[in-house]
Amino acid sequence: MTDAGATTGQVKGQEHWTQKGDAKLFLWEKRAPAGARNGTVLFVHGSSMASQPTFDLQVPGRPNSSAMDYFAERGFDTWCMDMEGYGRSTKDRGSDARIAEGADDLEAGSDYIFKTRNHTGPLLVYGISSGALRAALFAQRHPNRVKRLALDAHVWTGEGSPTLADRRKKLPEFLKTKRRPINRAFVRSIFERDHPGTADDNVIESFADAILALDDSIPNGTYIDMCNHLPVVDPTKIKVPTIIMRGEYDGIASFQDLVKFFEALPNPDKQFAVMPGIAHASLQQKNYMIMLHILHSFFSQPDPIYSTYKP
Repeated sequence: MTDAGATTGQVKGQEHWTQKGDAKLFLWEKRAPAGARNGTVLFVHGSSMASQPTFDLQVPGRPNSSAMDYFAERGFDTWCMDMEGYGRSTKDRGSDARIAEGADDLEAGSDYIFKTRNHTGPLLVYGISSGALRAALFAQRHPNRVKRLALDAHVWTGEGSPTLADRRKKLPEFLKTKRRPINRAFVRSIFERDHPGTADDNVIESFADAILALDDSIPNGTYIDMCNHLPVVDPTKIKVPTIIMRGEYDGIASFQDLVKFFEALPNPDKQFAVMPGIAHASLQQKNYMIMLHILHSFFSQPDPIYSTYKP
């Protein structure tokens, strides 16, 4: 592990590394300055960028731009990690980074967190887009490791998704190669495809700068899974408290698809939140503070004293 020093106020960042077989996986930690009195959050990134650009984005003049800083300042220890094939993790093993492999990465990452910070209990896990699928499958496999699960920009069957309908037209191209190139125009397209105007231009540019500093190509596996293999998780097997978070304009998952997923979740400690004025990349939107408020409320919610639910 390496101490990277203070990045904002009293919140310090520290890099860590662990192994998944022959693959090196990068983890980034930011700890609560006064101690983790509220638990430990693990953030899970999506298909098209590594973890730090998504969860620790620093934009001058934009308060609470870093979700990791926001939660650390409120008494949570925070972690994110680069899935194999992304960012600073191993990229040379030919992995196309399918959803199931991402859940394997989270198993290795959580092993490391529990070993390194042995005071932590089950994790508060947040995943966005294909990161929500990775997080959901991880919780399905390892419910004892997850205290609360937040799924943002999630998709279940893909029914009614205009974004996935367009993406399927390129499926033959995705199947030909393990990785696809990305550039600034691609990053901008994330904010233009659903409802232009939901994000400020300076935030989009800062996001693109951070993404492209780490990657000029990304794996195709999550795109292939989301086009060709849905569903990849079973809501009836997700036994932990769960919130579904959907941006008003998000084109990945239809409202009806997510409602059916929500209804199938067996634990009565569950919520469904619609985020107004938000499209797909909620943390980079103009209304990002709504997303942070919803997530903080769910992660800080007391456990029920009385419940008849037995997982």
